Amino acid sequence: MKDRALQHSTLARALVIALVGLVQAPLVLAQDSGSGEEEAGTLDKIIVTAQKREEALQDVPVVVTALSEAMLEDNGVRDIKDLQQLVPGLTVTSTQSESLTTARIRGIGTVGDNAGLESSVGVVIDGVYRPRNGVGFGDLGELERIEVLKGPQGTLFGKNTSAGVINVVTKRPSYQQSAEAEFTVGNYGAIGVAGSYSDSFNDMAAFRLYAAKRKRNGYLDVSTGSGPRVDTEDQDQNFHTFRGQLLFEPTDTLDILLTGDFTNRDENCCASTTIIRGPTAAILDALSVDTGVAPVADPFARRAWANRSSAQYMKDKGVSGQVDWETPWLNGATFTSVTARREWQSTNGIDFDYSTADLLYRNPQESDNFTRFNTFSQEFRLTGSTDKLDWLVGAFYADENLRRNEAYRVGSAYEPYLSIALLSRINPLLATSPTAALFLSQASGRPFGTVFAGHAAADRYEQDSKSLGLFTNNTWHVTDALDLTLGLRYTREKKDLASRYSNPNGGLGCGAMLANPAQVVAALVARGLTVAQASAAAPSVVGFACLPWTNIQHNGRSTDQSREEKEWSGTFKAAYRFNEHAMAYFSAARGYKAGGFNLDRVQSNNGLSSGTAGIVPVNDTSFDGEFVDSFELGTKTTWLGGNLLLNATLFHQEYSDFQLNSFLGTSFVVRSIPKVTSQGLDAELLWQTGGWMVQSGLTYADTKYGDDPLPDADLVLLPGSRASFAPKWSVTGSVGYEWDLGSNLEASAHLGGKYMSDYNTGSDLDPQKEQDAYSVFNARFVIGRRDGRWDVELWSQNLTDADYYQVAFDAPLQTGTWNAFLGAPRTYGVTFRVKY
Repeated sequence: MKDRALQHSTLARALVIALVGLVQAPLVLAQDSGSGEEEAGTLDKIIVTAQKREEALQDVPVVVTALSEAMLEDNGVRDIKDLQQLVPGLTVTSTQSESLTTARIRGIGTVGDNAGLESSVGVVIDGVYRPRNGVGFGDLGELERIEVLKGPQGTLFGKNTSAGVINVVTKRPSYQQSAEAEFTVGNYGAIGVAGSYSDSFNDMAAFRLYAAKRKRNGYLDVSTGSGPRVDTEDQDQNFHTFRGQLLFEPTDTLDILLTGDFTNRDENCCASTTIIRGPTAAILDALSVDTGVAPVADPFARRAWANRSSAQYMKDKGVSGQVDWETPWLNGATFTSVTARREWQSTNGIDFDYSTADLLYRNPQESDNFTRFNTFSQEFRLTGSTDKLDWLVGAFYADENLRRNEAYRVGSAYEPYLSIALLSRINPLLATSPTAALFLSQASGRPFGTVFAGHAAADRYEQDSKSLGLFTNNTWHVTDALDLTLGLRYTREKKDLASRYSNPNGGLGCGAMLANPAQVVAALVARGLTVAQASAAAPSVVGFACLPWTNIQHNGRSTDQSREEKEWSGTFKAAYRFNEHAMAYFSAARGYKAGGFNLDRVQSNNGLSSGTAGIVPVNDTSFDGEFVDSFELGTKTTWLGGNLLLNATLFHQEYSDFQLNSFLGTSFVVRSIPKVTSQGLDAELLWQTGGWMVQSGLTYADTKYGDDPLPDADLVLLPGSRASFAPKWSVTGSVGYEWDLGSNLEASAHLGGKYMSDYNTGSDLDPQKEQDAYSVFNARFVIGRRDGRWDVELWSQNLTDADYYQVAFDAPLQTGTWNAFLGAPRTYGVTFRVKY
């Protein structure tokens, strides 16, 4: 291991030395490129909006991965999850539901599964901020480009962008009539149709329509036991989406774009597979008509066990309007207004025990599980320039209403399973008794089958969040070569949360044990323990009887919480252009992500979020805001007459009060980690020559938790360790070639891949959750008419069928068992397109 670490360290130093030297290399190369070189292609003219104005990629002192329509199409990118294949340092994962998808950049991000926790990587689609990563995931339709900005971007992109931004720009309406249709078939029964149409009403108005429908069988086969689940597949796909745009340009100085979109998903997701089978698995087997879980841990056999539904229903819809007006004032300053109203909702069934034993579940209905965001946002910007100054001032306002219903239901196997499992913990010999399944009935004094019954928990959360931001970003052209940029943002964030808790079944078992603890001791003594032994073991029995969903102390609780934050963030950049081919820059930024509230039942031994395991309900579920100080030193260089771009950046980021979301086996909690440091190198290459296009990127990120000891027992492995989901090395590469076939046809071939070094997928860094290094490759071959009227595409995603975990986790209530949500297997198919 030391040799490998030394090898990586040496390689990193060599890369740094080589890339720093790039600042000088283009000075020589530019003098040598004569008439024999190709005329400057499009690469040095790539336009991005990383600073909320259109600029050439090579002029922007920000780490930006800019992906064109062609690159996205070549790599089969339809949603943001597909995007990680092209961006080094970006990881995107899903867990209990596709709605809980989370993006991370340079190893920094926030684990999903908690609606109260906001993202560290912002998603912006056509200028509209999406409040959670999962809200912004779906078929993106026709794309013009996607920009991935790394490092804190809160000055211009607002709240919750402390790790970066994914900025999606879709195609706008065209005045030239055009139509496109595609039909796709693939393995796993995949079938998809999509179409678009764009035209003009007159010379001042145009529109574009896009619609798609996609279906696919599941990646997992599911053993359903005695049900009631009937679906024998999971992680299938079934959705349709629509987007319409109207563009009005009544004058040369006024541009109005109206957009409406709607997406509906009706799928099954997400079952998990067993990666380590623990001792409690035998109890599940005994309580099931078949094996309760996998008889042998073989996760990539892609077989899951679940007797309850994992159906998910999601709807995402919204309208927005963007106005760009070139005013007659301030030297033709441009006024921009972006107004949006969006609604997103999700309902998801979950088999919490991921087995065919009927333990704990949630039905796919609104009364059990329902999350909805209603969001109104408004942004105003005024941008202008003089010979010496590019300036921007703006304001952003967002009003978000979050509603969440959360339920837990216990099945008929819950009581006998918990009885046997508890006795096994106290003394394994006790669990072999023929009456072991009756233990909790005896401990509570209630008839068997009534200790825990039916609808155990039904909680309602409603959170109102209002955010106001005032910002400015200004670049002073000190000389023709030197630019200085200063950005500043003031944010006021206010959240109000009303939480209402209930136990429809009354929490009778827990209540009986709390009311009569002597009964618990007596039941243990009857099992052969001494009074002293029984008295020592009794609190553990009560603790398991009063897990959050069955804890009678939550029944009828109501809490109201409020928090307000007023924070400053900003950036300073200095960029020096040696000539038109080489630029170096330094940037410093202060980023901020708002605090919030944990939307889950939380309990401890003292009623405080900082307390250790216990059964006392916690009223204050708030967590503090997250801050980051970031520093970057980078170069952007242009070679070969504009057809080769080579950029590199050294970065150092220090996060304070890092928001870590952890699953404790019974609930999710958010803890503030005092310090997380991420430092390393980002590099990217784009090369175009003849029919060839080559793209490559590299991120080396040493992302670690601080050395300070942490008070929580489950976080003992964190101090000084590499953060979860933080591979040291992330490398992307793709190569494509186009050539003519006769007078009317052309063909192209494309191969892309991404390598990720090993990393841990668990917030507690359990070694069982380690993901080994792996690579994923995508391939495409296209043949069609040269004028683009039609083409046929053969494609494969995950060409080599690489096996990897998205997230590994402790199987709930199952000591010594670990499960995982898997990455997608190899898929392949053919797509036929026609264009007009």
